[in-house]
Amino acid sequence: MIMWIILAIIVVLIIAVALIYNGLVRSKVRVDEAWSDIDVQLKRRHDLIPNLIETVKGYAKHEKEIFEKVTEQRTRAMQAGSLGEKGKAENMLSGTLKSLFAVAENYPDLKANENFLKLQDELTDTEDKIQAARRFYNGNVRDYNTKIRVFPTNIFAGMFGYTAREFFQVEESDKEPVKVDFREE
Repeated sequence: MIMWIILAIIVVLIIAVALIYNGLVRSKVRVDEAWSDIDVQLKRRHDLIPNLIETVKGYAKHEKEIFEKVTEQRTRAMQAGSLGEKGKAENMLSGTLKSLFAVAENYPDLKANENFLKLQDELTDTEDKIQAARRFYNGNVRDYNTKIRVFPTNIFAGMFGYTAREFFQVEESDKEPVKVDFREE
């Protein structure tokens, strides 16, 4: 009789560990999938930027500094390694894109150009998708980080090497509107 009780306890513990482990695996996969969604949209953004710059260049030849900044930030974003670096680089790229669109506002012919409008719409759509993907990613990171910190999952998460993931955050400087000054000095 005692043997059956011990055996039942062992089976229950094995099932509990398996459920906890499988839950951790599912959460980690969701976070990885969510990051992949962000990565796809960032790639789309990186592919659109050169076309947008070339379109604007035709109208705003003397705005060379803005083009160089956008190109530089795009390169940094594409080469960023860790999630933190990538988040920071992408946030800086967003800021420079805002400057590019602010410059474009100063050229009425450009604002009416069909290619520019199409590229601007595509980039705006991509930015919206990036924001949605960031929210989805951060929600999955929140759930995953909570799961690996609550008892008893935290015990097994540590044993199996599960660690907290970083949120994709917006820099404080990116929360402020872009300031563009066209005054001649």
